[in-house]
Amino acid sequence: MSPRSKREYRETIHLRYKKASRREKTAILNEFCATCGCHRKHAIRVLKGFKRFTKPKPKRRGKPSRYQNEAIINPLKEIWLAANLPCSKRLKVILPIWLPGYVQIFGELSSEVTQALLNISPPTIDRILKPIRIQFTKRGKSTTKPGNLLRKQIPIKTNQWDESRPGFFEADTVAHCGDSTAGMYVNTIDLVDIATGWTEQRAVWGKGETAVLQQLKLIEGILPFPILGFDCDNGGEFLNYHLQRHFAERKSPVQFTRAGPIVKMTMHTSNRKNWTHIRQWLGYDRLNNPAVVAPLNNLYAKEWRLFHNFFCPSVNSLQKNGSAPKPSNAMTP
Repeated sequence: MSPRSKREYRETIHLRYKKASRREKTAILNEFCATCGCHRKHAIRVLKGFKRFTKPKPKRRGKPSRYQNEAIINPLKEIWLAANLPCSKRLKVILPIWLPGYVQIFGELSSEVTQALLNISPPTIDRILKPIRIQFTKRGKSTTKPGNLLRKQIPIKTNQWDESRPGFFEADTVAHCGDSTAGMYVNTIDLVDIATGWTEQRAVWGKGETAVLQQLKLIEGILPFPILGFDCDNGGEFLNYHLQRHFAERKSPVQFTRAGPIVKMTMHTSNRKNWTHIRQWLGYDRLNNPAVVAPLNNLYAKEWRLFHNFFCPSVNSLQKNGSAPKPSNAMTP
């Protein structure tokens, strides 16, 4: 019997044991010992001291946090929303820049509130905004259909790349399909350089191999460094002969790899940028008009690539799950 099953069994039997007479308790103890395989004295202690509900957490000692104040939470929330939902570390940096604009719109803040907002730390921002972030969290649909033709020819990415050098990219697609994946709609190709955090996005109508390859060629022509490695998910828009020939038939072939079974673990860099660089700006609505592709690519190529690559800091994880810290390859333009 598993520990969970034993706990469920104790929950069902302890009420009978408490309400039972002395003779009935003897029978219940015999049943409990035979079922769980425990000693009789242990069974008595378990059933006698069993508590169905855990005790409430003790009240936090000391004076309440000064940040649990609507006068501080409201400006923090408004600036966070106006700045397009940045992470706590970015919000900490932009607060001194955005506070004067907040004052012009909503009125003066007291000196105590202003000082508290300037001194607030990123972890405190995370704690304050945690219940607010839930309201703005939404997940898109996964539209990756495995491409079976080249899965055996294209290796899974492991640790064969020198990710400290610029030029090793992760690629993913973001579907602007709304609540349904039926029919045709706009997709965004998202490329992220692992070492520098340099990003490029382009829109395509549908997920056709020719259209995807055409946009990848345009991206490659304006990159500040050559592509040395290309890692993608297992979708058919990437795993095709057109793209394989494009990377293989050149003087210096590009290392073409694909993601493993758990894509989130092997393509963590591009998956993070999908949210900050695309979803936060375009949302989850359905774009089912092919006329949207051209203006969206104009926005991607002439506005957003400059904004994200030259005016926004790129953040990489230094340490995760208690592992030893490693040197950061993030570059802040």
